[in-house]
Amino acid sequence: MKIYLDSADVSTWTLPDGTPPIQGVTTNPTLVHRANLPVTLDTYMHLVDAAGAHGFAELMVQLPSPDPVMAQQWVDTLIEGADRARVQLTIKLPCHADWLPCIRAVQQKDQPILLTGLSNSIQLLWAQSLQVDWVAPYVGRLDADGRDIWALMQACVAVQKAKGPALLAASIKSPEILARLMGCGAAAATLPPASVLAWRDDPLTQSAISQFERDIAASLA
Repeated sequence: MKIYLDSADVSTWTLPDGTPPIQGVTTNPTLVHRANLPVTLDTYMHLVDAAGAHGFAELMVQLPSPDPVMAQQWVDTLIEGADRARVQLTIKLPCHADWLPCIRAVQQKDQPILLTGLSNSIQLLWAQSLQVDWVAPYVGRLDADGRDIWALMQACVAVQKAKGPALLAASIKSPEILARLMGCGAAAATLPPASVLAWRDDPLTQSAISQFERDIAASLA
C-alpha cells in the first residue's frame, strides 16, 4: 500500500525514523486553509516545488473551481512546475456531476485524475465509467454517518482490480482501520502527519521492550 501525507503544511512533511516510506502528498482547499495559506495558483506552485525538494514522487492537488477554462489554465501551469520539480501530478476533483465539464477539461490535458468525496456505489460506477485514475472515499466520515464502509471499500477494490480506478482511502481514524484497508487490498491511503507520528509507536511494543529489559537485568543479577 502507498502512503500519502494529507497536509499542505510543508513543515510537517519531514518524518522521523519508524515511519513507512511516503509516496507523496495530497492536499485540498481545506488543508491549504488550515496551513494558513491562500487557495491560489501561487500556493499550489509553492507546494509543487516543496514536494520536489522533499524528494516526493507524487503530489495530488485539488482545483478550487468547476470552471473548465480556469481548470485548463491552472493545470497547464501546474504541469510545467511539476515537470521542473520531477513530481508526478494528480488533479483532484469532487465526485459530482456538476464538475463533469472540469473533469473533461483536465482529461484533455492527459493528467491523472482523482475523484474525491466518493460516498456510494453509484458514484463509484460513475467514476469507473469516466475512466479516472483514483477515487478517494472519506472513510472516517462514512463511518461517522453510520454507513457500511466495508461494503463500499470491497466494491472499490473490486473495481480497482478490474483496471481502475484505484482506491485511495482518506479520513482514516485508527491504525486498525488502516490495517483492514491493507488487508482488503486498497492501493493507497492518505494520512495526516500527526497520525503517522502517533502510530509509529504503540504501548504494547513499549511494554514488551520493558519486559525484555527487566528480564535481562534479572538474568544478570
